[in-house]
Amino acid sequence: MGYRLSKIYTRTGDRGETGLADGRRVGKDHPRIEAIGEVDTLNSQLGLLLADLQEALGQWPGLAEIVEVLAPCQHRLFDLGGELAMPDYQALQSGEIERLEAAIDLWNDEVGPLQNFILPGGSRLIAQAHVCRSFARNAERHCQHLNAVEPLRAEGLAYVNRLSDLLFVAARLIAKRQGIAEVLWKAADKP
Repeated sequence: MGYRLSKIYTRTGDRGETGLADGRRVGKDHPRIEAIGEVDTLNSQLGLLLADLQEALGQWPGLAEIVEVLAPCQHRLFDLGGELAMPDYQALQSGEIERLEAAIDLWNDEVGPLQNFILPGGSRLIAQAHVCRSFARNAERHCQHLNAVEPLRAEGLAYVNRLSDLLFVAARLIAKRQGIAEVLWKAADKP
């Protein structure tokens, strides 16, 4: 990927279309552009979570492992965005999915089985991890919508799915390492 933008605005999108790396022009509401946008939003939210985690390391050094696992995910999301923008480009490998699964298994062993539904909250870090998880699910839905129209590589679809699982377990692990009780869902009173 040697091409870099030297000029930020081009005026080519003023009429509601944008260009893909393969030269095609598509509407800005095309499923491919929607998927790219959702992956980008997830990446931005993940950046916010990582910045907050970095700031919290002084108080909770046990969060460093979470940073180490999540930081590469921003790069892989950028790779996925590249695959979405350039349909013939392949960047994500199955080893990255295995890396996420290994972290999920390790962290899930530490937090233990889920006893009840939990709500996003307890601390800003926990809530932000859940925000990222929900954005990952949204990105996954948009990628699956695109996949129904223009088939995508299985690695990209699996990656965003596992990342949402990882972020759920990360939220639980953050709570445990911060010493904060998970916010348990309470059913509404029945009439």
